[in-house]
Amino acid sequence: MDEKKIAELDAALVQASKKIKVLSTLAWPAGEEEKFLQGWRKGKAQLPEINLEIPAVAKSIEQLDSIVTQCNPNNPVEKFLSETAESYANAGRMLQAIGTTDFTKYSSKIYGRPDMMYKLQGMTAVDGAKFFLDVTDNLLGNQHIQPTETDISATEFAGWLKTEVDEFFEHDTVEVVLDLKMSSKALAGATRIRVRGSAVFSQLDKDQLLYHEAFVHTATQLNGKKQINLKSLGLGAPRTTRTQEGIAVLAELITGAMDITRLRRIALRVIAVKMALDGADFIETFKFFLDAGQSEDESVRSVQRIFRGGAVKGGVVFTKDAVYLQGLLEVHTFLRVAIRDNRPDLVKNLFAGRLTLADALRLSPMFENGWLSPPTYIPTWASDLRRLAATMAYSAFIANIKLDKVYLERAIEMEDELKLVNSQ
Repeated sequence: MDEKKIAELDAALVQASKKIKVLSTLAWPAGEEEKFLQGWRKGKAQLPEINLEIPAVAKSIEQLDSIVTQCNPNNPVEKFLSETAESYANAGRMLQAIGTTDFTKYSSKIYGRPDMMYKLQGMTAVDGAKFFLDVTDNLLGNQHIQPTETDISATEFAGWLKTEVDEFFEHDTVEVVLDLKMSSKALAGATRIRVRGSAVFSQLDKDQLLYHEAFVHTATQLNGKKQINLKSLGLGAPRTTRTQEGIAVLAELITGAMDITRLRRIALRVIAVKMALDGADFIETFKFFLDAGQSEDESVRSVQRIFRGGAVKGGVVFTKDAVYLQGLLEVHTFLRVAIRDNRPDLVKNLFAGRLTLADALRLSPMFENGWLSPPTYIPTWASDLRRLAATMAYSAFIANIKLDKVYLERAIEMEDELKLVNSQ
């Protein structure tokens, strides 16, 4: 391995990627969502008119393309550098294409599409989303499931979160700041977690955002920045988004932080991305979220995330919101197989920086020989492999039970059958 070449390419990648800022470039001007809702409430809804500035990233793309051509794809480290550089270059091209159908073409290259077929499973993320929605539809409004109360201010939430992250990231300082311009409730970086200043939070939000944003997104990026030989593991490369969100959503499930509303919201976004790709405009997609039970405020923020490409009709779609469910399916399956195949080391690899599932496998020899460092920060659910192994083993077994052949009254029948057998 040519370590000098890798160091030079790694440094060049870190530098060339700096101007490729996807989410901040696509952020809508403040007040646009409320402006739409005012018209909607008056019965005069109009498609938002959004004009986003196209960033000057042509030089960065040229530098990133150059890095790709210099990498040897047969070397696992250079393969990582090449694919990461290509990911940033495609993100740059996507931003240059804001407001056009090419925007969606590059978005799909980076994040994928919700109708992508998993050939070994014969299903898509849309199929998975429909399954979750079908299962939870009848639970909505059930008197035994209490509605979630949102009564925690952004300031109070930020103060609580700061205390939690200070305790977890004991060797580093992570800021928690309020931001009024965000569409998400929280957004994590390596040294700063932004919280939407206008949001109101629930007790469930607290655990969800702590385990999702802080203990996954911030932790993996901080761990990556601590790598001595491969600094680009500390980048939030677009190509790692699906795996990152998959780990984060799985963390919510494993820790018990996920609730029915959150699960449905993730599934609804997958369906909505597919609708928008098929031609539904902003208003039609907004109505879809409303009809699914979301509030007006939540619905407009959900649909705004999907149309962050500078157009609100014509299939110009930001496909990122489909990756949450795709990532969950992929990461959960990967961890089950890793445990089955006695490769628990792969779990920790995933937290050592911003990696894809393929990266965790390809770079495994680099972790084994010490060229890459293990993660400094890893949440309890992932660090205690005995518990994780038990969870994954149970998950693998329970997947074999065919629920279409089971009904509640079967519990009574089984009891009667056991009595009959025992009496003979």
